[in-house]
Amino acid sequence: MDIPLEHLRTLAAAVDAGTLDRAAARLGITPSAVSQRIRVIEQRVGRVVLRRTKPVTATPAGEPLVRLARQLDLLEHDARSALGDDGPAHVTLAVNADSLITWFLPALAAVTGAQDVTFELHREDQERTAQLLAAGTVMAAVTSQRDPVAGCVASPIGRMRYTAVATQAFADRWFPDGVRSAGLETAPRVDFDRHDSLQSAFARRHGARHEPPRHIISASAEFAQAVALGLGWGMLLPGQFEAGVAAGSLTILAEDTVDVPLYWQRWNLSSDLLDTVTDAVRRTAAASPVLA
Repeated sequence: MDIPLEHLRTLAAAVDAGTLDRAAARLGITPSAVSQRIRVIEQRVGRVVLRRTKPVTATPAGEPLVRLARQLDLLEHDARSALGDDGPAHVTLAVNADSLITWFLPALAAVTGAQDVTFELHREDQERTAQLLAAGTVMAAVTSQRDPVAGCVASPIGRMRYTAVATQAFADRWFPDGVRSAGLETAPRVDFDRHDSLQSAFARRHGARHEPPRHIISASAEFAQAVALGLGWGMLLPGQFEAGVAAGSLTILAEDTVDVPLYWQRWNLSSDLLDTVTDAVRRTAAASPVLA
């Protein structure tokens, strides 16, 4: 398979831009040239690589080609750096919201203090960040997926430990006799999004079999605030509830916690830049009190 690099970059640009017109504007060519380059790719691989939807998206056959284009760009940057032609690098990463708000950003700050680099972060649930890695959207990701994505390597970075918490008034109303399945099946709870499984995992552990009413609060700080205001019960991280418990406004519903193991997955490439980012993430994670 012989595909010119400029054609691969055109495919990646179309996916990034969302339309062929915007991709053409970014590349400084005509929309028809963008279409022609993508058609050449499809002729050479014998498959459709781009869905002509709004926005355009890579097909399963196109995803590894998008990933290849971005990997080649990264290797090109490393080669230029080795030759003394240091230009700014752009690194795309995926991270779950709780890591982003607690420990992840200092790792990036450590990198920017030593290198000319910008970051593009995709915030996604830890159970779905690996999908962005597989699609070539990002170079590395914080994920709960232990098995490496194809073409990637994975290493453990710690566990996020969540505790079931509610206001004292909420607990008195819904759990007067402690945490029971009946209360968990009727008491409103707070979920981060419709895919959030933390609260349901805790509820099933305590015998619940039916889903209660739930609030969806897709922001970490506001999620904790919603619990503190009594909208429902939820699983909180260390640092989000201790002061309230000490003051008597919050209470821990049960001593057992839900632990979520996290892994750092990155492209399996020999890249000085990606090595630097990986080292910073590992050091920051190891020093974070949020990660067990």
